[in-house]
Amino acid sequence: MLLLTIETSCDETSAAVVRDGRQVLSNVIASQVDVHARYGGVVPELASRRHIEAISVVVDEALEKACITLNDVEGIAVTRGPGLIGALLVGISAAKAMALALDLPLIGVHHMEGHILAPLLEREIEFPFLALAVSGGHTHLYRVDGIGRYTTLGRTLDDAAGEAFDKVAKLLGLGYPGGVVIDRLAAKGDPGAINFPRPLLHQEGYDFSFSGIKTSVLNYVRRQGEPISGDHLSDLAASFQAAVVEVLTVKTLRAAEAAGLSRIVVAGGVACNSGLRASFAAAAAQRDLLVHFPAPILCADNAAMLAVAGDFYLSRGERASLDLNGAANWPLDQVGPARS
Repeated sequence: MLLLTIETSCDETSAAVVRDGRQVLSNVIASQVDVHARYGGVVPELASRRHIEAISVVVDEALEKACITLNDVEGIAVTRGPGLIGALLVGISAAKAMALALDLPLIGVHHMEGHILAPLLEREIEFPFLALAVSGGHTHLYRVDGIGRYTTLGRTLDDAAGEAFDKVAKLLGLGYPGGVVIDRLAAKGDPGAINFPRPLLHQEGYDFSFSGIKTSVLNYVRRQGEPISGDHLSDLAASFQAAVVEVLTVKTLRAAEAAGLSRIVVAGGVACNSGLRASFAAAAAQRDLLVHFPAPILCADNAAMLAVAGDFYLSRGERASLDLNGAANWPLDQVGPARS
């Protein structure tokens, strides 16, 4: 099946063309970083407006790069949720309009389902596996027994890991998005310079909490009484990142061991973090584990990642009706009965 996919859950407008749920022919992403950077975070209303401006341009470019026309498309997959409801509705409305006009099958895909299945665009991974979905809005651990078969093992109780990176970067005056800047500074710093807490690290269960780390950084900065810069700033970034990475790695490995799983997928925007990748690489070398990270472009919000699930569902005859609506909140465990 030649699938057109559309992603507008937050602040990237993306469209892709993918053949048979695996072969990416195009994957176009229009970023809104320049729009939101001045505010230190995503402004939902501005995000929706920019999606409206960009959606047709992005779809046209995706078709052009794939060397096809809309008449060649055999199905459409679109992010149904979770996400910013106004942003979601832009992509859903465009997808429904094209599906109606061209009499094409339509399917709504869960945003995090797209992320955790993204590595399948690059390689086959045997089920079951453990997935750590870690981004600006999500930090979840899932057992994945197959496409559409997910069990939540743990989740953040407050801030997502990516949200903590952005808030700490804003606190330090590093701009938005903050994860990339902190990662770059951390590479030059001493991760053991400052002992930030590791919340819930030694408690039972697989839930996360990152609000306390963020507050600890805030208190540390206030105690200094002057702006932090130079090597001190690099050490702070490295120490903060080390705390977050340790919690993510240890909890994921603990869950994998308890579930008897030797395959792990780490996906979402924070999966680009070099410290997180190095930590899991070291763990995989020490244990009998296979750890899969998507390529950086597939870690960010993008439309191609929707094709793995979208093609699977459409090929099974599943269809969303033209009254498909967005879902700001949508637990992945409920992806089957609530997809359309």
